[in-house]
Formats: sequence, structure tokens, C-alpha cells
Amino acid sequence: MYPFLPSARATLLCSVGCMMVMSLLMVASASIPFALSRGMTELYFFERQLWYMIFGLLVAAIPYRFVSLKTLYKTETQFVLLGVTGLLLILTLFGTPINGSKRWLNLGIINFQVAELAKLVVIVFVADFVVRRSFEVRNGWDGFLRISLVMGLLTMLLLFQPDFGSLVVIVGTVFAIFYIAGAPYKQFMALGAVVGCLAVLAVTLVQYRLTRVLSFVDPFDDIQDTDYQLARSLIAFGRGQFTGVGYGESVQKLSHLPEAHTDFLLAITGEELGFVGVAMILILEALIIGSAMRISYNALKRRQMRMSYTAFGIAIIFIAQTIINAAMNMGAMPTKGLTMPFFSYGGSSIVISMIMVALLLKINKESPHIETSQCRYY
Repeated sequence: MYPFLPSARATLLCSVGCMMVMSLLMVASASIPFALSRGMTELYFFERQLWYMIFGLLVAAIPYRFVSLKTLYKTETQFVLLGVTGLLLILTLFGTPINGSKRWLNLGIINFQVAELAKLVVIVFVADFVVRRSFEVRNGWDGFLRISLVMGLLTMLLLFQPDFGSLVVIVGTVFAIFYIAGAPYKQFMALGAVVGCLAVLAVTLVQYRLTRVLSFVDPFDDIQDTDYQLARSLIAFGRGQFTGVGYGESVQKLSHLPEAHTDFLLAITGEELGFVGVAMILILEALIIGSAMRISYNALKRRQMRMSYTAFGIAIIFIAQTIINAAMNMGAMPTKGLTMPFFSYGGSSIVISMIMVALLLKINKESPHIETSQCRYY
């Protein structure tokens, strides 16, 4: 349609590459004081992030090279993936708590957060489900009720960890895929009301979630306790202004903003590189999301519905996590432990995001070569 634009593949690869470079630069800057205070080498977290990226590329090469999309969308494959994910989520409940949560499995080379895998598996499962059960999804409640059984089990396992942020992202993605698949509006209104009520209960009945919401309302009323992180994050943005105080010159990373290289890496970016640096990160994220949407639309034009919904679901995951992470850094939402794709420090997020990109590239590569008579399998 627009021959002067670069291809979706080229845009996706360039944007992800630039994000990874920015991530390494900012993790190196933000993590040095934290590493030194714990007796580690200066570039400990930089080296770990680099290793996660290399490992992620190697793991992502496996589905890109050796996993057939037709096999991926088989019903048997779907339930095997769901079963494995469910089992891993159960195993996390017997693990060692980290910061009060049991979200990780120690695999030796990496502490793996299973909720990240759950995001990818749910996308593939729901993309297949809304095509396989398209009549039920578009006519009546059967489609929603069937998927609710799976989502109900997943919800309980995630809340036991607890990981409310990942649950919100997954449920939102399922709703988005059902919406574009043609589910009736009245179902969204009814289910939205139910989910909203459950979310309010989940926040008000658990003290730490309620504390986060209340601290978000006024981030400076208890700056030494409940509002500490959010207030320091806002101070970082305030110091950075338009062009920042300079790379490596952040004050908030000097033990003021706890573990600044993880969820609040964007705040340190705002302090050191200013509005320009933050805008660059958000533009790169937007290009990644736009590339995924283009791949989804191209598959949709060829009536390859499963592939289209999969690419769309991946884009929604990236949108949700980018908005939530940026908003909590800037005080527009309560603080939540969600990473910014390809940017925040964290092995699980990097590895699964790489696999998602590999899946997007595989869809983009194979979509034009699938015969019209075979499109219903994709």
C-alpha cells in the first residue's frame, strides 16, 4: 500500500535492535551503584542483561527454524502447552519467595518467571480458539464460558503467586482478541462489569495493593514510606527536564530509587537523557507495536485468521506493558511490577519477548507463501 515505507520485518528488527542497545546502556548506568553496594562487579547487571539477550536469541531461533505454524495451531499442541504452563505455575508456588512473591523457577542459568510464558501460550491458544469456535464466539455465551474455564484456572494460579499485573495484561489481551473476532458487545459490557468488580475486590481486600493505589493518589504525602519509589521516580523526571543531566549523572540511582535498573529504568532514563531519551524509547516501542500490527493486518488480508490474531495478541501485550510501565514511572498509574518490553532488566521478559518476535518474523515470512486452500489451517 505504501511502497516508500520499510517492510514490517526491517522495521521490527531495527527497532528491537535499537531497544536492546538502549537497554544495555541504561542498565549499565542505572545498576552500578546497586551492584557495588552489594559487593558485585560494576557491570554485573550489564553482563547479565547481555547474557539474557544472547540466550533469548538462541532460544527464539528454535521456534523460528524448527516449529511449524500448522503444528503450533493443532488442538493437541495447544493443550500440551497449556498443561506445561499450568504445571510450571504450580511448581512456582513451592519455590523460594523473592520480595514476598513466588513467581520464579530457578533453572540454574536463569530465574524464570512463568507468567511471561503464560502470556505467549494464552495468545496462541485464544487465537486458535476464536477461529475454531468462531460460531460460538460470535453467537451467544458459549465461547466466553469455555474460555472462562481456562482463564479461571490461570487466574487462581497467578493470584496465588501473587502476580496481579500479569493477570491484568493477560485478561485484557483475551478481551481484545475476542473483540476483533466479533464477540457481541453485550458480552463485553456484562463481563467488563464483573471483571471490574472482581478487580476492585482484589485491590481493596489485599493491603499492599490498596497501599499502592492510595500512594498513587498523592505520591508525596508519605515520601519516606509508602510513596518512596513513586516520589523518587517523579523527582528523577523533574531533574531530567528536556535533555537530561547527562549519561551516568543520575542522582536517584545512588540508592535513592531502589533497584532502579528494573521496573523504574525509564525514570533513570528521564533523569539522564531527559524528555528526548524517554521519547526515543517510546517511539521505538511504538515502531515494534506498529510492525506487529502490520504483520497481523497482512495475514488478515490473506484470511489467515489464526496468524493474524496471534500477531495482534503479541502487539496488545507489548502495548499494555509499555503503557503500564511508562505510566507507573510517571505517576499516572499505581506502581506495578511489569517490565517494559526489550528495555527493563530481566531474563524472563527478554527471552519470551524474543520468542514473540521470532513468531512475528515467522508469520511474516510464511504468510505470503501459504496456498489459499490451506489458509483455514492458519
